Amino acid sequence: MSDRERIRNFCIIAHVDHGKSTLADRLLEATGTLGQRERRDQFLDKMELERERGITIKAQTARMRYTSSDGRDWILNLIDTPGHVDFSYEVSRALQACEGAVLVVDASQGVEAQTLANAYLAVDAGLELVPVVNKIDLPAADPDRVADEVEEVIGLDAASVLPISAKTGVGVDELLERIVADVPPPAGDPDAPARALVFDAWFDPYVGAAMLVRVVDGELRRRQRVRLMARRTEHELQQLHVIDPHLRAVDALAAGEVGVVIAGLKTLDEVRIGDTVTDALHPAEEALPGFREVKPMVFAGLYPVEADDYSSLKAALEKLRLNDASFAYEPETSAALGFGFRCGFLGFLHGEIVQERLEREYELNLITTAPTVRYRVVPKKGEPFEIESPADLPDAGEVERVEEPIVLATIHVPQEFVGGILQLCQDRRGRQRDMHVHGSRVQIRYELPLAEIVVDFHDRLKSASRGYGSFDYELQGYEAADLVKLDILVNAQPVDALSLIVHREKAQSRGSELARKLKEFIPRQMYEVAIQAAIGTRVIARTTVKAMRKNVTAKCYGGDITRKRKLLERQKAGKRRMKRVGSVEIPQEAFLAALRLGEE
Repeated sequence: MSDRERIRNFCIIAHVDHGKSTLADRLLEATGTLGQRERRDQFLDKMELERERGITIKAQTARMRYTSSDGRDWILNLIDTPGHVDFSYEVSRALQACEGAVLVVDASQGVEAQTLANAYLAVDAGLELVPVVNKIDLPAADPDRVADEVEEVIGLDAASVLPISAKTGVGVDELLERIVADVPPPAGDPDAPARALVFDAWFDPYVGAAMLVRVVDGELRRRQRVRLMARRTEHELQQLHVIDPHLRAVDALAAGEVGVVIAGLKTLDEVRIGDTVTDALHPAEEALPGFREVKPMVFAGLYPVEADDYSSLKAALEKLRLNDASFAYEPETSAALGFGFRCGFLGFLHGEIVQERLEREYELNLITTAPTVRYRVVPKKGEPFEIESPADLPDAGEVERVEEPIVLATIHVPQEFVGGILQLCQDRRGRQRDMHVHGSRVQIRYELPLAEIVVDFHDRLKSASRGYGSFDYELQGYEAADLVKLDILVNAQPVDALSLIVHREKAQSRGSELARKLKEFIPRQMYEVAIQAAIGTRVIARTTVKAMRKNVTAKCYGGDITRKRKLLERQKAGKRRMKRVGSVEIPQEAFLAALRLGEE
C-alpha cells in the first residue's frame, strides 16, 4: 500500500450546535493525538470569541495517526467547519481540500436547514458522505426517527447512519473504522509537477503570511522555489509544517497531504485564497480550480470613535481581510462621523463577529452604521449600477426603478409553530414557494427580500419557534420594488450616517420610530432641537427635543409684570440666536438605535 493510499482527508459538517467541535475533540482523543494534560472542550476552536459564543467561526485542521482493527496505520486529516449560515463560505473552502465528509445530525432535533445546505455543498463537491446521528445519550434522543428523516430528506440510506455520542465517546471507534473504509484515498499524481491548493491563510507577526494548503500533485520540499499561479510571483519555501494538533516542522509535503507553507510573504496582499502553488522550475500547465468569488451581501460603515485611530483601523482591516476572504472594505467619509470604511459582510452575524474581533484583538473603539444590502439602480439614462450605501442613491427624478436582492429561505420548524413562522414571513414581504412535512417537522420555503432578514430575522424566528426553528438562504436574484431613501434631519441638517433605504409602505413607521428613538438619546440643549424623517423634501415624521430653560425671573419678586415679560422676551431672542449657530452633538447610542428598531 503506497503512502498516498494510507491518507484520508475528511471534514465534519452539520447545523449549528449539533456537536461538530465536540466530535472533533473525541476523534483527537481516540487517536491519541491529544495528551491527557492538553484536553479541553472545543480544542480546535482557538478564538476566544468562538469559545465564548460556543460557535465555530474559522475552519480548523488537525492531523491524526490511527491504527485500524486489522492493524494497518492510517493518516487522517480532519477539518472542523462552522455551521452558521454566514460562514458557509468557510465550509465550501474546507470541502475543496477533502474526499469525504462526516455529516452530523442531532438525535433530538433531526435534520435542520444548515444540515441540508451543507450536505448539498458536499455532494456538489463530489465528496463521500458518512452520516452519523449524534447526542444519542440525551433523554429526548430518537436516533431511529432521525435516521429515517436523513433518508427521506437527504436521500442517504437509513441503515448506513451511525448512532454516536460525541459527549460520552460511544460509537467514535466505529466512526473511525467507517472513515477509513468509506472515504476514498486522495487522487492526484505524485510524479507530476507540484500543485497545491491554498484554502486558508493567516498573518503571523514573526514569519509573515502562512498558507494552509492541500497538496494535489507532486510534492513540496523545503528550500524549493515555488510560484503562486494567480499572483505570478516566485518565492522560496522556508518552512513546512503539519498540524497534529500543534505545528510540527517537516521537510516535505507529499501528494494528498494537508499542511502549512511559509514562504517569506511579507504583505497580506501577496496571498489569494484559492490560488495554486506550483514548482517554479517545472511549473504545472494549469492552475487548480479555485473557489467561486464570494460577494458580500450586507454592508455597514465602520468608523473609529477617535479620529486618530483611523490608521490603526486600516491596518487591522488589512490583517482580517487576509484571514477572511469573504470580507471586503473600502474607505468612505461621512459628514457626521468623519473618515471610516464601508465594509461588506456575508450576513449580520458575520458583521458582528468582525466588529467584535476588531475591538478585542486590535483594541479599537468603533461606531457602526445601520446595515444595508446591495441594491441595483436602473437610471432613466445610462447603464444600471449597484449601490451599497443609501448616500449613493440618486434623486428619485433620475431613477427609473430600484431593484433589491431576493433570497430563497429554507426554514425547518416543528409543526405547532408553523402559523407564527408564516406570519413572520408575510410581515417581511415574503412570498411562499412551497411547504413539505417530514415527520414532526415542516420544511417551508419562502422568497424574501434580503434587506428584511439581515438584522433581526434570525432572532424573531427563534422567538416564534421557541428556539426550535432554523433557516438557511441563498441568493435568487434582483426584483424591482418601491424603495425610497429615508433621510434623518437634525435641526434641518441631514445626518448621512443615519440614512436608510426602505420600502415606501414602511417608510412612515420606520421614520417616526427612528425619530422617537433619537429623541431619547440626543441631550437637551439651550434651544429646541427638531428631529425630522424625510423622503426627498417631504417631511413624514417629526419630534422635538425640548430646550433647557433657565429661570431668568428668579430674582424678580414683586414689581410690574412687564419687567418679567421683558426678561423672558430677551431670553427667547438669545435662544433663537443660539439655534442659528448651535450644532448638536449626536452620541454613539443614537447610531446604534437605528440598528435596534422594532425591538420593543
